[in-house]
Amino acid sequence: MEGAGRRKGRPAEGGHEYEIWKEQKQKGTKAKMRQKERVEKVLELLDAHYGTEYICYLEHENAWQLLIATILSAQCTDARVNIVTRELFQKYRSVEDFAKADLKELEQDIHATGFYHNKAKNIISCCQDLVNRFGGEVPRTLEDLTSLAGVGRKTANVIRGNIYNDPSIVVDTHVKRISNRLGFTKEEDPVKVEKDLMRVLPKDHWILYNMQIITLGRQLCKAPNPKCGECFLTQVCPYYAKKSKEQRWNIKKICPMQALWNRRKKWKEPSEIMSV
Repeated sequence: MEGAGRRKGRPAEGGHEYEIWKEQKQKGTKAKMRQKERVEKVLELLDAHYGTEYICYLEHENAWQLLIATILSAQCTDARVNIVTRELFQKYRSVEDFAKADLKELEQDIHATGFYHNKAKNIISCCQDLVNRFGGEVPRTLEDLTSLAGVGRKTANVIRGNIYNDPSIVVDTHVKRISNRLGFTKEEDPVKVEKDLMRVLPKDHWILYNMQIITLGRQLCKAPNPKCGECFLTQVCPYYAKKSKEQRWNIKKICPMQALWNRRKKWKEPSEIMSV
């Protein structure tokens, strides 16, 4: 049969359609190579700046404490959670203590973390499941963890990465925002972002990437006003390149005569241009 043996979607060799297909395929391959090189450079710069030590910002001494702290961290800062859990873990010293806790009393104990009604209910239910289904131990698999009340993929991956050292990616607000700015994903849904990052990043860097990006998000790459001028990733950041281009375009619109001058001279910083 004519065309037998050809891969699906591939035109017959020798024709115009085949040449277009081949050119597009080569462009795609080059784009993937460029992205791979940029990913490697980003990871190299992150390692050089933040080191390769694993750091968890939620204070804990064991798996169940980290599980509860992570549930409390929803819509709350890690710093606030740490303040609350220092007293909380003195009062409730085991999974069994939380499983038997009075709902209203626990709500008051965690009130400062916000959404305390749902969080208290989930913590008690979660700990009851830990006692009844898992012998008081925090499970390891994603399926078992996400079967617990108040535990989604993000919380489950925090446990898998920090307690069991299983390669996992935690997509919080910092990881989602900065991964988009770095061009590693275009998605907004956390599950889709996670899958994109799993494809783009080497598996041995998944856990470390989370920790480094969260630090970067808190220090420099903030949501409304990123401190691009202080960032060490500007040379490999598409967001910065786009922002700089837009800034130059705005300067041209504000000062058209200066734009003409800049065609003949090396580009100056906006501050220099406005002072001319």
